Amino acid sequence: MSGVQQIEIRQEDADQRLDRWFKRQFPALGHGRLEKLLRTGQVRLDGKRAKAGDRVEAGQVVRVPPLGEAPERSPDQPRRPRAADAGWAKTLQKAVLYKDDDVLVIDKPAGLAVQGGSGLSTSVDDLLDALQFDAKERPRLVHRLDRDTSGVLALARNARAAKHLTEAFRHKDARKIYWAIVVGVPEVRAGRIDAPLQKAGGKGAERVHVDEEGKRAVTEFAMIEKAGKKAAWLALMPVTGRTHQLRAHCVALGTPILGDGKYAGGAAFLAKDNLARQLHLHARRLRLPHPKGKGWIDVTAPLPEHMRKTWSFFGFAAKPEHDPFADLDA
Repeated sequence: MSGVQQIEIRQEDADQRLDRWFKRQFPALGHGRLEKLLRTGQVRLDGKRAKAGDRVEAGQVVRVPPLGEAPERSPDQPRRPRAADAGWAKTLQKAVLYKDDDVLVIDKPAGLAVQGGSGLSTSVDDLLDALQFDAKERPRLVHRLDRDTSGVLALARNARAAKHLTEAFRHKDARKIYWAIVVGVPEVRAGRIDAPLQKAGGKGAERVHVDEEGKRAVTEFAMIEKAGKKAAWLALMPVTGRTHQLRAHCVALGTPILGDGKYAGGAAFLAKDNLARQLHLHARRLRLPHPKGKGWIDVTAPLPEHMRKTWSFFGFAAKPEHDPFADLDA
């Protein structure tokens, strides 16, 4: 690719991070190199220096410097999917829980990242073309789940809906309920974990831990059922949305999430029990205001296979007799 390009942001590409825009337009450009181009001022937004997290708007112009021999792709040309993506694309197309003209909600499988990163071959972000269906625009991410967390993930089907949904998450108008199996039993049946979290570790190895100097993080929790003193089924409602918040807060509670070796090491597993060594954390329910003011969207995702087997192992009911967060009036 030769010469400097001046590319205008289209309406359907508006309201997204600059690094995501680059990933879609120039998939061969690595994140590290993009960061260097930004630091040295070679990439500019409307003639000004920019950062990876800056949000782009329709009509803005991105200065793209010469990118060497990387394969060129027109901004109007959709990303060409890799062969390895085909299976994931079909899986996501079958995982739709809700769809209208503005909103798409899918049941994200455990093991699939929402956004790409170091060492990741694919992500939901890479597969958005497969989720466009009959819409005029490619869908947009408006919130995230951890790679190993399964469950409800909402996407906006147009720029206007993306703006409204992003605001709903930012202003906590959306309500998210997670189900988890934890090792051990909390001392109280229900309560609030109010423990600030601080990030540590480099990219790809990022972790959070409770630290008074960190950002405030709050989680409501309630125990639904327990298996003696070995394990418990918890419902978790994050009030804030910090990275790995639920995982770190469950460790702080003294009951790490089953399978969460990253945060609890061997304490996250039960000896001699033939249970999946996967993270037992599932985004069970999402309730959020419709971007057109049409009331509320309220979607529930079924448990993934590895968690269904664990429910059966402990003899837990398929549905709770009492749902502690049944009333989610926002």
